[in-house]
Amino acid sequence: MNFENLIQKFNVQNILPNSEIWQHRFLGNSLGRYVAGLIVFIGLLMFLKMFKSIIVTRLRKITDKTKSNLDDFVMDFFEHKLFPILYFGAFYIAVLQLNLNPGIKKLVNSAGVIYLAFQVTGFGYKITEYFLKEKIDLRSKYKINDTTSAGILLFIKFLFWGLCTTFVLDNLGFDISAIIAGLGVGGVALALASQNILNDLFNYFVIFFDRPFEVGDFIIVGDFAGTIKKIGIKTTRIASLSGEELIFANSDLTSSRVKNYKRMQMRRVVFELGATYDTPVDKMEKIPGIIKEIIDGIEETKFDRCHFKSYGAFSLNIETVYYVNGNDYTKYMDIQQDINFKIKRAFEKEVIEFAFPTQTLYVEKND
Repeated sequence: MNFENLIQKFNVQNILPNSEIWQHRFLGNSLGRYVAGLIVFIGLLMFLKMFKSIIVTRLRKITDKTKSNLDDFVMDFFEHKLFPILYFGAFYIAVLQLNLNPGIKKLVNSAGVIYLAFQVTGFGYKITEYFLKEKIDLRSKYKINDTTSAGILLFIKFLFWGLCTTFVLDNLGFDISAIIAGLGVGGVALALASQNILNDLFNYFVIFFDRPFEVGDFIIVGDFAGTIKKIGIKTTRIASLSGEELIFANSDLTSSRVKNYKRMQMRRVVFELGATYDTPVDKMEKIPGIIKEIIDGIEETKFDRCHFKSYGAFSLNIETVYYVNGNDYTKYMDIQQDINFKIKRAFEKEVIEFAFPTQTLYVEKND
């Protein structure tokens, strides 16, 4: 015995008084059947309202006192997803009290299938969204940022509603296999026509899952540099240092060598300076110590080495290497400027001259 037969077996019309007035027919049903359907609908509606006002309200007061978001999510599901389905179920049971012609009955069943499919799909997506935002973000070793979550949720939403549409069409009597086969042939032609677009779309997800860069990162791609402003489905937009907006196809970025300065933990700095050739050896030997003392005295820096590197065309070249903590370019330039000032003062104190391009011309006079 199916559900419909079970409902009709316990038809509320059977409890109505036996009177001719209930036998008057309208649109294929007696007045008694309409009253029975109305009684069933109102009775179930009152029961659900009572249950919601007593049980759910009390549970809501309890969950509001807890720190967990899970119980709040469950209560929101009961109020906004489950009860609308139960209300529709009450309406459906009431309609079963009537003798409907096949066309109307099929229409009611189809509406029920569509409504339930949309509600279940929405609930499934909400669960996925909750798990992604509340659980993965809090428990994952590598937290997913908002932009990445939005990209993943977009893909999941497309998947959920695609399955929902397939389910609805199948229950409405459409030949899904023929539709899918037709879409397959058309899809091949569409894929060939939009190969570049699909390639950028695929690389959109590559960027989200691999995360070579994120919104707000300062990157250098070839001869271009700037800050990531937006990662779109097809293109990524970068604000350059000179102010204009640079637009890159996602496939261009994933196939290029990208320097991401936002993730640089320590900046390695190499600079050279030159002393004149007439600088005495004892003063040249002092230079590495002078520079080391200067760098060691500046916070957020780590001295690495300083050497008399080579003999240049017009100078004795000294190479220095040190590290700056962090990736702030302005901070690095402030430190380098401080080092340059202190080296200049120290060289003036030791009477060490900086070299600059010079030429010595020897003139030989012949009798």
